[in-house]
Amino acid sequence: MGVATATVRAVNGLTARWADASEGGTVFSAAGVWPLLAHLADGAEGVARAELAEALGLPAGQAAHAARELLAAMGAVRGLDTAVGLWTNRTLELRREWEAGLPADAHGVLTGDPVADHRALDAWAAKLTGGLIDRMPVTLTEDTEMVLASALALRTRWLSPFHEVELDTAYEPWAVRPRLGLWRRSAVLDRVGVADTPGGHVTELKVLGNNALDVHLLLGEEGMQPGQVLRAGVDILSGRCAVVPGPRLPHGKVGPGLRVRRVRCTRPEPPSLDVTTVAYDMNASHDLLELHRLFGLTTARDTSRGHLPGISSSPLAIGSARQNTMAKFGALGFEAAAVSAYGAVGAGVPDLRYVTTRISAAFDRPFGFLALHRHTRLVLTAGWVTDPAPAPELEYDCEDDEW
Repeated sequence: MGVATATVRAVNGLTARWADASEGGTVFSAAGVWPLLAHLADGAEGVARAELAEALGLPAGQAAHAARELLAAMGAVRGLDTAVGLWTNRTLELRREWEAGLPADAHGVLTGDPVADHRALDAWAAKLTGGLIDRMPVTLTEDTEMVLASALALRTRWLSPFHEVELDTAYEPWAVRPRLGLWRRSAVLDRVGVADTPGGHVTELKVLGNNALDVHLLLGEEGMQPGQVLRAGVDILSGRCAVVPGPRLPHGKVGPGLRVRRVRCTRPEPPSLDVTTVAYDMNASHDLLELHRLFGLTTARDTSRGHLPGISSSPLAIGSARQNTMAKFGALGFEAAAVSAYGAVGAGVPDLRYVTTRISAAFDRPFGFLALHRHTRLVLTAGWVTDPAPAPELEYDCEDDEW
């Protein structure tokens, strides 16, 4: 995946700032929004252009090239599908230079019939995400001149799958009803580690996929805010926060949800890492104009005048900007999608003569996650888990009084 380090840093920076502005359980994709902001910045002028450049973390003059490079690089990753789409009113004339910066097959037409147009846009979103998201998050009216959208979908299968169990947790909101827990044991201790971050200690667990798409689980100290934990995860990726890996951890409770013990066993055993977490299946919808400062849209949303002369000589402003996202973390793998549009996770007495080290990591209360490309460390989706999947109901046979 060939993408410039500066672009990865810029996209991940937007991820961290979005996390700071998030509350409660959520999932979002800065990687889905960033290319659209870049193309808008390329066509903007004045204050709107400066605000978009600040949100991007790159000069506006470099943004379109960086967006094309990013989309091409993501499109080359196995298990990751991305696309940009543009739809315009038949009477809207685009600047050739700006339109040439988009993929050749990106341009479609708005008929002026909001119902028919939305049906076509929904079909595009469903096709590009493999049905994970079936609706384009845009408001269409008879006045809509242009829709600029992106779709992102990723799927991976774990190199080491989990076993499904019923979660055992002391966290009361999750203990009220049975939750679907996931458990596995591994001899690879450096998949887990602890970072000392400005907001507190954070435990990081790397769950590796079979196509270089991984999910990092992040558990902070109790009382840490979601934004603090997710930002810590981004800082860990960039090297701003050092991680003490599993093999170097001392014995005892060494981090949030993390414990290292010396245990006796009946035969020689290598050190092991026991992981307990939860399955989750979550959806979120974001109104980006509610966070207009974060996305550099404060001026561009002013519909009293145009702000995008580099796109068209017709005056254009941003009338709506939304993102629909989903993420599903299970025993066998992970999948996530985002569609963004701008209009305008023994028996007996044993002979315990041997000793080994066992690390146990429990993500059994709210935690964050980053889904990313392993080699570039580009974050594709991020989220905060507050409502794990329920445990499936056990079947009970009343006739013979047995489970």
